[in-house]
Amino acid sequence: MHERELRAFVSIADVGRMDLVAKALGYSQPAISYQIKCLEQTLGVRLFLREPDGLRLTTEGSMILPSARAVLAILDEMRRLPRDPRREAELENLDWAAEQLRGRLAAPDP
Repeated sequence: MHERELRAFVSIADVGRMDLVAKALGYSQPAISYQIKCLEQTLGVRLFLREPDGLRLTTEGSMILPSARAVLAILDEMRRLPRDPRREAELENLDWAAEQLRGRLAAPDP
């Protein structure tokens, strides 16, 4: 699971169209489609349903979306933190939290 896959997933969930997301993220539409396919394979679920006017989240996609947003928020926050030795403990806590969320996203359903 890669950050770019999560960004594509969240963006498509928000916009509903791969072509618009591809343009916004600076990728081709086939590249975005491949990122979603890879994420679906990693998670073992289908994330979107194709409809005449775009894509719609599946039930599983809707369940995963809040966690994907949380992971991206943590990654964004980590990038905003200055690399100050006094803040290393904060960074370690954010790293740990990001790993926990990634693990929850990838864990099979019991």
